[in-house]
Amino acid sequence: MRTFLHILANTAVANVTTSYLWWGLTFWAYLETRNVLATGLIGGAYMLFISFSSIFFGTIVDHHRKLAVMRLSSLLTLLAFAFAAAVFLLVPERVLTDLGGPWFWMFAVIILAGAVVEHMRNIALSTTVTILVPDERRANANGLVGTVQGVAFIVTSVLSGLSIGMLGMGWTLAIALGLTAASLLHLLTIRFPEDRVAAAPAENALAAIDLRGSIAVIRAAQGLFALIIFATFNNLIGGVYMALMDPYGLEMFSVEVWGLVFAFASTGFLVGGAAVARFGLGSNPMRTMLLLVAAMGLLGALFTVREWAALYIIGIFLYLSLVPACEAAEQTVIQRVVPLERQGRVFGFAMAFETAAAPITAFLIAPLAELWIIPYARSEEGGEALAPLLGVGETRGIALVFLVAGLIMMVTALLALRTPVYRALSRTYREAAPEPFADHGPTEPVPGQPTIRAAAAGDATFRADDAM
Repeated sequence: MRTFLHILANTAVANVTTSYLWWGLTFWAYLETRNVLATGLIGGAYMLFISFSSIFFGTIVDHHRKLAVMRLSSLLTLLAFAFAAAVFLLVPERVLTDLGGPWFWMFAVIILAGAVVEHMRNIALSTTVTILVPDERRANANGLVGTVQGVAFIVTSVLSGLSIGMLGMGWTLAIALGLTAASLLHLLTIRFPEDRVAAAPAENALAAIDLRGSIAVIRAAQGLFALIIFATFNNLIGGVYMALMDPYGLEMFSVEVWGLVFAFASTGFLVGGAAVARFGLGSNPMRTMLLLVAAMGLLGALFTVREWAALYIIGIFLYLSLVPACEAAEQTVIQRVVPLERQGRVFGFAMAFETAAAPITAFLIAPLAELWIIPYARSEEGGEALAPLLGVGETRGIALVFLVAGLIMMVTALLALRTPVYRALSRTYREAAPEPFADHGPTEPVPGQPTIRAAAAGDATFRADDAM
């Protein structure tokens, strides 16, 4: 656990750094252009990059030691951020912020590439949980991962808003470079004796990726593909919030204040992750996830029904408090039902499939909102039509998009609870439990697999999980 906590802390710094620069780029782009199309395209491109690269990243994780993968990821991120800093120094800012020219998009792509490479660490971290953490504790460990992501959200929001507002993009790049270098140096001091190459050597690069084999593993775990499809649909709706949440906030607050406001609201992420780390996800993580996604849809539909700052802040807090449990549920299921030697590629496949959805929505909704929905809501006719439902204000067009997206998310999650595939995956997860926790009685440990320790009689976390 000490090794896991060192790796987790280092990943937290890496997540903070890449998110800090990515959010800084988003804030800077909107403030320089006042165009939601720019922020939507940046957010969509980020998710699209992750989607295209995740299967390849998963292959690297399976065929190399996890610590080596993390070091490679940090090095590539450092090089990308250094290249972006050089572009910023050499190109005049008025040229760099021209959306009609190539320099803005080149600058954004370089930063996003550096941020995307960091996700190779997250896949490696998920497989590290399988190696280092017993089965009965993995939901709690995944909750710790969610807590780290929550800390990254909080710190990132504060730093990005203040950094862009008070220091500018140049110093923001410099700080990101320094933090990335520090993370890489710390990784060089970590020792991971349990680290191993999970997959057998492949004859060539194509065989190493083995997409067909990973799909076969997913299909063999009855209902697992349906879980990935549901998460994909959830991300499809999430792309709406990715594209429009910052423009909504920046219309209500200055960039410095919005950074602080979002930091406060992001403590929900921290609270949610800590709750999972403490109590787990119950005996059926799938059921927990679907109920929480329905609650997220309801929150997403309601937190902008009036242009009230308090409503928006509290809504984001509650929404983000549910995200870690949903993410931990999927990770916990995969860690149990998929063999370790395939987990990197399965996690990569799931990430590729799921993140491909958000860019589609972001690329569609940003132009629609900018060109039609927002102008309609600000017109006299549109304002009168929306006033009974959404009140009045400059952001009613975005609020309308949030309302529709949230209701779709809620209804879909509730319907999923009634499907045969939900029951099938719940059964698959239950039957894949290690012998001390299954219904078949105790057996000898399986060679090469982590030993599952029995829960202590006074283990409150285990008792709480059983009770759920």
